[in-house]
Parts: sequence; C-alpha cells; structure tokens
Amino acid sequence: MRVSQNESIRSAGHRRGGRRRVSATAVLAAVLAFTVACTSGGGGVTTNDDAPGLPGGVEDPPRASAVITAPVADAKDVPASTAITFTTDQATETTVELTDAAGEAVEGKLDEEGTTWLPTGALEYGETYTATVTATGDDGRPSETTSTFTTMAKPSNQVRVTSYLGDDQVVGVGMPLIVRFGREVPEKYRADVQRRMTVTSEPAQEGVWRWSSPTEVRYRPKEFWQAGSTVSYRVQTGGLPMGAGWFGRNDLSVDIKVGRELLMSVDNKAKKMTVTRDGKAVKTIPVSLGKKSTPSSSGTMLVMEKLRKTVFDTFDELGPEDGYRTKIDYAQRLTYGGEFIHAAPWSEGQQGRTNVSHGCVNVSMANGAWLFENTRVGDPITVKGTERRLQVGNGWTDWAMDWDEYVKGSALPYEPAADN
Repeated sequence: MRVSQNESIRSAGHRRGGRRRVSATAVLAAVLAFTVACTSGGGGVTTNDDAPGLPGGVEDPPRASAVITAPVADAKDVPASTAITFTTDQATETTVELTDAAGEAVEGKLDEEGTTWLPTGALEYGETYTATVTATGDDGRPSETTSTFTTMAKPSNQVRVTSYLGDDQVVGVGMPLIVRFGREVPEKYRADVQRRMTVTSEPAQEGVWRWSSPTEVRYRPKEFWQAGSTVSYRVQTGGLPMGAGWFGRNDLSVDIKVGRELLMSVDNKAKKMTVTRDGKAVKTIPVSLGKKSTPSSSGTMLVMEKLRKTVFDTFDELGPEDGYRTKIDYAQRLTYGGEFIHAAPWSEGQQGRTNVSHGCVNVSMANGAWLFENTRVGDPITVKGTERRLQVGNGWTDWAMDWDEYVKGSALPYEPAADN
C-alpha cells in the first residue's frame, strides 16, 4: 500500500493575488465617515451585521482558493505520466492528495514552484483517480477542490528507456550519466522528457542534461565530479507521450558512486603520460602515439570500456593491403573510432621516443597491466599536441567542449546555479 505524501507551500511568496493591507488610521477614518452619514435623531450608529466583529462594514479577509487546471474533471484517456497542475489564490499553505479508485493514496511531491504535483511513479493504465487540492489562507480556513479522471488504456507502442549505468556502480570523475531511448524522441517532445529527469548529488554539484542524439541524452557536471560523491538520477517517463502515438514504457532510478580522482595526461612532445591520483602525481609512463598518417586525437576522452584481452581486426575497415589482425592485452577504449590505451610490447623500443601506432596510446606490457588495474570506466585522459583534434561525438566526448557550448544541447533553458 502506497503512502500519501502531501506537500505544503508555507511561504507567503507563493500567494497568488495578494490582498491589500488597510492601516488602523484608514479604518478609523472609514468609521467616522460612516457615522456622519448614518446618524439618526437618537445619535446611534448603524453597523453591518454581515461582518461580525468588524466595525463599519469592513469585509472578512478574502478566502484562499485553488483551481485544478489538469487533468480536468471527468477527463478520459489521460496519460499515465500525468501530473496534477493547479493555481491558488490567497493561499499560504497548499496540500495535494491523489487517490485511486480504492481510496489508496498515491505518493508524490510538489515542484519547486508549488504549482505542479508529480506522482513518484507512472499511474496504472485504465484506472480512475481523484486529485484533491486544499488551499489555506491567513484566516486558517481551508478551501478544497477535486478532479476525478481516468487514465488511458495501456498503449501498444511503447519506447523502452534504459540507463548505461546500474545501481551501486563506482565510476571515474568524468563519467556522464547516459540515458537511452529505444526510438528517436522528436525534438518537440524532448523538453517534456527532460522535465522528468532529475539528478541529485552529495555534495551538490552544478550540471545539465544534453541531447547527444535523438536516442540518447547525457548529464555531466560543470566540473569533474568530486571524488567520493554519491549521485542519484531518476527518469519518470512511464506513460509519457513521445510523439506519433508512442509512449514511454518505464521509469528509471539509478544510484551510483564516484571513486577517487584519477587523471591521465599525455604530452605528445614529451611522449609521456602522467598519472595523478587525488591531486598527486603517482606515475610517469613512456608512450607511443599515432604516427603522422594515423595520428592520435588531442582532447579529453574517457575510459569507455576495459578489455583484458581482445583482437584488433581492421581488415573490413582498411582492406586487405592496410588491414591487420592483432591480439591485444589491457585494452581501454577511448573513442568509437577505435582509439585505445593498450599494451604494445612490439613498440616498447619506440615508447617515449617516437610515434608508431595507428592512433592508440601504446604502453609497455607492465604499464598496461598497471593502468588496467588502477583505472575505472569514466576516468579522463587528456592528450595534447597531436595533429588531429578530437571530434565531438566520437565517444563520450562530453569534456571535449566547454561548458557554454555543452549547455546548448539542453532541450530546456539553462539556469546557472545560485552563488550559494
């Protein structure tokens, strides 16, 4: 059985249509004027009995009220993702309750503006619900309004929503949150989807969602995640319209943790990688990068996957003359295009001296094993000084653009975090 969660607006700042306050001097003047106009031969004063306790016909304070704007009363075929939206007037406190046909309360909460109440999960299909909004003003008298509606039948066209990361995963400080959709989300629906995506972190860190494609949206903080942070993200897309008669299939809720800060920096001129852990340099590694015909990419990349043993097979891509098939140890993918950090015992003589690879970061077998043991998915590596710039979209390139450019990919206007 679900537990009701009523949310209150307790600040006068949420009051709609605030009323004027009348000073004591103004009240006295009104009473004296009324006395002059209404005296009889006996000199008595006539009062308005409709306003008991208030002299001279002064009216009661306006009573608080609320109006549910959606779903409207008796609405049918309401999406299971619906929120309860409403307006209030003269209210200093507002509570919202949603119950199903059996009278059981549905858990949910108000948004920051205090005008929208969202269930914590998608509603049941084909179910009747009653929303009740209660507004209370300064006089302490509550005013209640209700709306009963019925959700739509379960749709046949549903879009699966998945997360790249799973619960309790420990990631590197550069790791973006990645949410994928089983079907392209039309641009006009992306803002609605993004409104249902929330991220909380401890400690709090500024960040934003960015659409990397019509089927994928990612979230990154303004700076690298702080080491040891806990991050939770929720996607409430169950029953949400996504265009052309398609609806979100499910909600998501994921809790992850950020590990220690491990950064890799590669200088092409020096042919060396410097590894720092929590701000302290812990290892310097000779490298061989891509030769001039196949240069490595310069920019900040992330470890996307780790393969203890694999085979590089480029015959389909490069053809029989230039292609090759090679067994590889300690491979860590950096781009979709095939750039890796990996052990390359055949180039140990060139590492630290010259570039001979096909675009990868070549290290010795011993250093490859050390890196493989110490890195996590989401750890950043920054390569500097090569002939080619990292192409945005060729991997998790969320850190290949500055913050001002990154926020342009949000479907919602970006609002910078407050100074405090």
